[in-house]
Amino acid sequence: MGTTEQTTGTETPSAPAIAPFTDLDLLEAEALHLLHAVMSECERPALLFSGGKDSAVVLHLVSKAAWPGEPQVPALHVDTEHNFPEVIAYRDAALARYHVELLVASVSEAIEAGLVVEDASPGASRNALQSAVLLDAVARYGFDALVGGARRDEEKARAKERMLSVRDSSGGWNPRHQRPELWDLHNPLHGPGEHLRCFPLSNWTEMDVWRYVEREGIELPSIYFAHRRPVVRRAGMLVGVGPHTPPAPGEEVLEATVRYRTVGDMTCTAAIESAASSIPEVMAEIASTRTSERGATRMDDRGSRWSMEDRKKAGYF
Repeated sequence: MGTTEQTTGTETPSAPAIAPFTDLDLLEAEALHLLHAVMSECERPALLFSGGKDSAVVLHLVSKAAWPGEPQVPALHVDTEHNFPEVIAYRDAALARYHVELLVASVSEAIEAGLVVEDASPGASRNALQSAVLLDAVARYGFDALVGGARRDEEKARAKERMLSVRDSSGGWNPRHQRPELWDLHNPLHGPGEHLRCFPLSNWTEMDVWRYVEREGIELPSIYFAHRRPVVRRAGMLVGVGPHTPPAPGEEVLEATVRYRTVGDMTCTAAIESAASSIPEVMAEIASTRTSERGATRMDDRGSRWSMEDRKKAGYF
């Protein structure tokens, strides 16, 4: 005798499928976890903001960490006054869009005040002067934490850095004496005169940054995409010609289609030849290269094998 299945019409509907976390979700969660610790435990944190892609992502993350309110941290720009005009315009527009106050620590004013001495030799950069200007701003504004977009994959010295790092009363960093961060536990305690450096993008790669920019719809300066620009070939790099980077005797000015992989002082930041004019094209270009953005385009990183580590020990970010 056969059986007949009966239904009551009261079956429990199946739960909707939940999309699994992606690697970007996990990186974002890690960054927000660190930002929440710093923003809740520190009295006067600040965001270091250059207008570059990494600081743009950190600005977006700080905004998320503060939700549903607005970010209650100022942005500090250590300004060499040798910047790309497009980046300064972007800086001002981005901070206004996120309702973040801008504080500027001027290298020019520090030179005039005698805090630092400028190297007036041809081709010299003001980048080396930023450490003293940054530490002066930390003392002047009373910052006890600085949040920035440095990543471990950028450079060997930065690969040694913890996500939350203590700077001593003179602003120095000792790579041999850092706090353990087992199981993503962060210790934001610091003594009088000390301050913290916070690196929420430590475990991100250049590709991760661009994937997140695409996913979140984060605006970036136009010079990250292909454009025409007068350049000269200098030390194997393409240096944009401008008021602070005139051609040296014997250098030929070329009109080239280029873009910038990183943003910094015009005097030490080079472009690459590129036709990538959209985020997918930029990501395809990154996928095919084996050189980091700093290694390919930052002339100040080529001065010495240990130059970045020495600058960090002296207070550089």
